[in-house]
Amino acid sequence: MEVVDEVRRVRFGPGSLDLLAEEVDRVGDGPVLVVSTPGQRGLAERAADLLPAGRATVLAGAAMHAPPDSVEQGVREVDRVGAGIVVAVGGSSSTALAKAVALQRDTKIVAVPTTYAGSEMTPVWGLTQDGVKRTGRDERVRPVSVVYDPTLTLSLPVRTSVSSGFNAIAHAVEGSYAPDGTRLTDLHAQGGIRALLSALPVVVDDPDDLEARSAALFGAWLCGATLADTRMGLHHALCHRLGGALDLPHAELHAVLIPYVLAYNLQAAPLAAEAVAQTLGGPAESAAEALQAAGWSWGTPRSLTDLGVTAADLDRVGPDVAGGEYVNPRDVTPEDVQRILWAALAGDPADEAVTRSRL
Repeated sequence: MEVVDEVRRVRFGPGSLDLLAEEVDRVGDGPVLVVSTPGQRGLAERAADLLPAGRATVLAGAAMHAPPDSVEQGVREVDRVGAGIVVAVGGSSSTALAKAVALQRDTKIVAVPTTYAGSEMTPVWGLTQDGVKRTGRDERVRPVSVVYDPTLTLSLPVRTSVSSGFNAIAHAVEGSYAPDGTRLTDLHAQGGIRALLSALPVVVDDPDDLEARSAALFGAWLCGATLADTRMGLHHALCHRLGGALDLPHAELHAVLIPYVLAYNLQAAPLAAEAVAQTLGGPAESAAEALQAAGWSWGTPRSLTDLGVTAADLDRVGPDVAGGEYVNPRDVTPEDVQRILWAALAGDPADEAVTRSRL
């Protein structure tokens, strides 16, 4: 099934990559830069080959958290080839690089996602320097076209697929309690959560199930659309600050932390918990525990320790991560944040950890 969303310009369906040249032509003419991580160079070159000969140049230099050297390389390459369009092939690292370049050069972005990150739907950018990750919103970085081809996710390893799916679910959870949320964003959030939590166990059992891969990618689209229209809250702030400070894997960090934040905000923001509970079973009051248990059974990391974080790391960066202001439906103190982080370090059950936080 092919889906076309003319408002956000989305092409969705198996084989949609073949429509890339059409989408790029809609954006404009002239040279194109195709960016990816080094591991996705082959797919980036395949995408470049779909464009007229000589039009596209490949830069396989994207890196996690958009560090300065990667961004500078991207800007230099855009200048060198005179590209006005950047095609981002891959996951959040490729999208982040394309967005960072767009901030500096006003280039247009066409995104070809191969994970369930959802960032391709948003005007949110992130840059990391000296262990500090800064984020912001700017319409210049929102991709003008997104090409969702579920066949491109078939090679995504199962554990990465699940963590990436939880990254998208985190967008929906936070959007469900954002102060600028609407009925439409609520519907996107709930639909995205249900789609992903229904599809991921099928992907775990059969990674080649294209129907499940399509459902998961559709869920990621909805979750990304939620984040696009709402402000990020406590969970994203923790992931950005901790991930930038310790250079942690983005999706896996989301997967570890989101059950704790969901539990912390449960009484103040029940919509996401209801969607989780309706899909996984059980009462909404136990949704955070159910989400955590599902992730663990499907292969997500069980703790910050599994990501290589040590007690010494939290002693060093924890106070800075815990400080500052948070957009959150429930008041948050630095002590609350510290308790969440230390519980996540140990891999404590999400519900039990939050009951020890300030009520």
